[in-house]
Amino acid sequence: MRTELEAKLKKIYQDAYQPSYLKKIDLCIQPYIGASRKSIAPISEKNIYLIAYGDSIFEEGKAPLQTLHAFLNQHASDTITDVHLLPIFPYTSDDGFSVTDYKTIDEKLGDWSDVQAMSTDFRVMLDFVANHISKSSDWFKHYDHFFIKKEETFDYRNVIRPRTSPLFHTYENGRELWTTFSEDQVDLNVQNIDCLAALTDVLLFYASQGATSIRLDAIGFLWKTSGTTCMHLEQTHEIISLWRLLIDELYPNLQIITETNVPHEENISYFGNGENEANMVYQFPLPPLVLHTMTCHNSEQLSKWAKSIAPISETATYFNFLASHDGIGMRPATGLLSEQEIDNLVQKTVQNGGQNFL
Repeated sequence: MRTELEAKLKKIYQDAYQPSYLKKIDLCIQPYIGASRKSIAPISEKNIYLIAYGDSIFEEGKAPLQTLHAFLNQHASDTITDVHLLPIFPYTSDDGFSVTDYKTIDEKLGDWSDVQAMSTDFRVMLDFVANHISKSSDWFKHYDHFFIKKEETFDYRNVIRPRTSPLFHTYENGRELWTTFSEDQVDLNVQNIDCLAALTDVLLFYASQGATSIRLDAIGFLWKTSGTTCMHLEQTHEIISLWRLLIDELYPNLQIITETNVPHEENISYFGNGENEANMVYQFPLPPLVLHTMTCHNSEQLSKWAKSIAPISETATYFNFLASHDGIGMRPATGLLSEQEIDNLVQKTVQNGGQNFL
């Protein structure tokens, strides 16, 4: 595995690569080599995921994660196989996606023993918000080199973003730092090997704590290169491939799931060659196409698209879902539905009070 790791690091860092980079990755994976945890069963079409916040169900005097676990055991154990726990870490904004500490469970929800207990009865998916971290985190306070400073020579004109807020925000000491999503969510600098090693440690830590699936949130934005869209770049794919190599070696059958809410062809690029990147990608066109079918009473577009979906490999497949905590994204319907059909769905949503949630 060491030879493969070095090859991947050379692809990521190219001319900047140094032998010390491999040593840093080696060091971060050592605690997980041979670590004891139960084996993970292969996934199949029978796996059914429940998506839930850790505090979805309350019970007086009991940690919410314990309450959720007990509720599922009592009411859903014959149906639900996997539980996707939306970010259960301390956070400052964005419904949990501005994490302050990757390795700590929010004390209002419980602790790692609750996650481990749940993993004995259900497979558990954890969110890994690898692209950015809260400005209130210790990483932000103590590791200046983990963040991306504004450069005069960098060409930002083609950068793709999901927000209208400024790309950079100014923090203490006059630091202007890259912020894809918000002023509170500061992008991490994986071009620094120490930052990549720290993130790799987080990924393996989640696996060691009972995760059977790890969702890579907003992963498409991870690597930034001047003059590009800074999205879906080759180095981002190589980092996912690096993580897949480690997971396959240390935690076989654990599912890496990429979250890239983009048109179909871009989305499926995260399969890599079918065996070296994501085990699953979100089937993002499915929710808007099902909504279109139900609204228009016409399954033609859904059926046409479904016929185009082919098997990927023995170790990779699609993650089918009908909605998530983000609702139903319409961008993946581009090219599958006409502009008029998409607008009809938007107008139908508005008519049914959709704007009340904005």
